[in-house]
Amino acid sequence: MKQPNYGNWIPKTMMYILWGGTAVFGALWLLCSNLRRIPILSWVFLFLTLLFGGMAFYMQKCRQAFSFTGGCVMGSIHQALLSHLPWDGRGSLLDIGCGSGALTILCAKTWPQARITGIDYWSREWNYAKEQCEENARIEQISPITFCQGDAAKLPFPNNSFDAAVSNFVFHEVRTQPDKRQVVREALRVVKKGGAFAFHDLFEQKQIYGDMEEFAEQLRAEGITELHYLPHTENLDCIPWYVKAPWLLTSMGILYGIK
Repeated sequence: MKQPNYGNWIPKTMMYILWGGTAVFGALWLLCSNLRRIPILSWVFLFLTLLFGGMAFYMQKCRQAFSFTGGCVMGSIHQALLSHLPWDGRGSLLDIGCGSGALTILCAKTWPQARITGIDYWSREWNYAKEQCEENARIEQISPITFCQGDAAKLPFPNNSFDAAVSNFVFHEVRTQPDKRQVVREALRVVKKGGAFAFHDLFEQKQIYGDMEEFAEQLRAEGITELHYLPHTENLDCIPWYVKAPWLLTSMGILYGIK
């Protein structure tokens, strides 16, 4: 039976570069060692071989942990996010930055009576596409579910369009809006009054979001009925210690509540 392709937060391109670099520098080290000329180059290529090889091995292990067919860390994080969404599944839900459709499809499985929509910019950088989402939904036998293209900084929906909204590690990647707080506000704009939301992002990075307690107070003053913030979600039990690195999973948090 064909399996869905949900991709991986560590792209294949990175692994090709790391393993390829290991092979190239290893070959150059062997060449210099055999020729016994310019010994300093031999030491340089040995260092680069060990550096690229170590990073390749580490990132391969992390990629296996993230994989939906391996350690399933990505799936566990999605489950943790939905566990903080205060919603009964009645009405419509928007997944902002749906990528390969993994979280969107999980929402459809969790609330089979809901009308689910996934939206994404689908940048080539992440190797995701609308067709991939639709194929994954077909394989998972999820219907009806809608995927559309759009910018999280300017969602193509009227105010108060959805009963719930979710987003996972997307807002900090939105390049069309430098003020990421405004991306959060845009996501809240399309949620109905009394609707639910749960957003997971690098909220603990002050250079991106500033003081989250201050931001939370601003949102409450702007009319958000119920607002909660869970910091440092990289400490969730489902996340292995070795992926808690600055270039992988760190400084995360979940902003959730009722509009």
